Amino acid sequence: MTETTQQKGPEPREKASPDERGRTGGPVRRGGGDPGTRGRTTIADGVVEKIAGLAARDVFGVHAMGSGLSRTFGAMRERVPGGGDKSVTRGVKAEVGEVQTALDLEIVVVYGVSIEDVARDVRENVIAAVERMTGLEVVEVNIAVSDVKLPEEEEEEPETRLQ
Repeated sequence: MTETTQQKGPEPREKASPDERGRTGGPVRRGGGDPGTRGRTTIADGVVEKIAGLAARDVFGVHAMGSGLSRTFGAMRERVPGGGDKSVTRGVKAEVGEVQTALDLEIVVVYGVSIEDVARDVRENVIAAVERMTGLEVVEVNIAVSDVKLPEEEEEEPETRLQ
């Protein structure tokens, strides 16, 4: 029995189109990998704070965000022209890293609801929204309940002097 080996030549190469040819005539490689992964995306703390603030406010039982003092100052600031729209991030503090984020929230709950249930629902909603929109891993959401909104309490926003 004799063994026969077949000699193979070089593998056939795909021909590059004229606009893809480099100086040597071979194909030119442009970048590497998926175009969506070329480059770096950074997300500001304020972006995560806005997402978290809106997500927390969507939870049943959350009356407001922030402490009483910050809500009062925030209401006055919003009435001043050019005062900015800080209400979305009021009561939210984010620390954003390259792939993870941690959040501190200060909330006011409605009287009669379970604070434990509201805190759990806020965590779930905030984590889902932040991770879905930013791709960051939320490592923790700390919640401080600073007040309870009683049914007979008036809103703490100052009345406007203009009528």
